Amino acid sequence: MLFIFDWDGTLSDSKAKITHSMQFAARDLGWEPLVDHLIHNIIGLGLPEAILHLYPNKNASERAELRDKYAANFIRLEDAKASDFFPQVHETLAALREQGHLLAVATGKSRKGLDRVLVTHGLQDYFDATRCADETESKPSPLMLEELLLHFNVAAQDAVMIGDTEFDMEMARRINMPRIAVSYGAHHPDRLHPYQPELCVDRIDAILQWHRLG
Repeated sequence: MLFIFDWDGTLSDSKAKITHSMQFAARDLGWEPLVDHLIHNIIGLGLPEAILHLYPNKNASERAELRDKYAANFIRLEDAKASDFFPQVHETLAALREQGHLLAVATGKSRKGLDRVLVTHGLQDYFDATRCADETESKPSPLMLEELLLHFNVAAQDAVMIGDTEFDMEMARRINMPRIAVSYGAHHPDRLHPYQPELCVDRIDAILQWHRLG
């Protein structure tokens, strides 16, 4: 089985860092920062798509400035406190690997950002493949999932997408890939249930009880 994980909000407890980085970036440019819940709504999208969604009335140059400010603030906050993982993340990934499953990441992060955090936590060789929004299409397009399936020569029904947002659920649904939702991330579980996930778990290690692993 191929397990494909979202990163922010699923493995990494980074919602507050993303939110504060976007608010600080807006302040740096003299803009009124957006309230938390509006920023939570775009977690999971690629950064250009997220900024366009948040600031549709800004021009391309202004959005590029915000993107640069966001990246600088995110790195600053990351330097101050490394990304925390949710409980049982490392143990769950280790258990899946021991059982012989393939592990992958499909994330709205940039390639540079994901590589940086993988190196920081010594996980660069932990996943068998990864896809980032800036090297393919942003969620909810299923292209990054399709690329991972092609890479592993695995059918959609022999893989599962694990994520915390509607974008994760939607991209998996578009290609009839099984999906598991997590309740503790950016989007409330009520927003995930309509996508008919096989499970909605309150902690990541609960996926080890999934009936298809029995």
